[in-house]
Amino acid sequence: MVDNVSATSSMATTARQASGASTSGSAFASSDFETFLKMLTTQIKNQDPLNPMEGTEFAVQLATFSGVEQQVQTNALLQQLLSGGTNGLGELSGWIGRDVRTTAPVWFDRSPLTMTVNPAAGADTVTLITLDARGNEVSREEIGAGSGEIDWQGRDAQGNVLPAGIYQFRVVSAKDGEVINTSDVGVYTRVTGAELVGGTPRLILTGGATAELEDISAVRE
Repeated sequence: MVDNVSATSSMATTARQASGASTSGSAFASSDFETFLKMLTTQIKNQDPLNPMEGTEFAVQLATFSGVEQQVQTNALLQQLLSGGTNGLGELSGWIGRDVRTTAPVWFDRSPLTMTVNPAAGADTVTLITLDARGNEVSREEIGAGSGEIDWQGRDAQGNVLPAGIYQFRVVSAKDGEVINTSDVGVYTRVTGAELVGGTPRLILTGGATAELEDISAVRE
């Protein structure tokens, strides 16, 4: 029969080896994981039925087993990320530090935001609407009917600068008093990181805001 104490010690050693497997490659980690599984299975099969392993000891070993399995999975994911093989996430690392134009909500730090407005053709009145993180309207102002970039100063109807926070913008185009189009506004903000959410790449923006790739319409230095 396998001695419980020596088996536990051996498996703990194997677990420590697997925890450091990232420095030696995913193949080494996978090998240690398989060894750990075989040792645990052998111990369970050969334990003394008159003196079985205590429940707490078994729980500790299962927790160690789970940790080794998680380490192997993490190593595999890191390998994918480093090789840029996960839906282009590796390529997105080149966007970090650049400005992107997005229609997703962005962080306003009480400094002007550069945005691109494209009112509907034929509009004689164009209104810029600002929404807070909850989707509530916090300000609206009339702007020129032409297309192009503007610097939003972040002021409400009373001329006060809005608090720092997450905001989103829309342009309402009207003609002869009738609304003919409403569209989201693209705003420039800095990319600070990238992540995977459900297997889909997502950009992390200034202030912790996030944007899907489909919300990005331009990238610049």
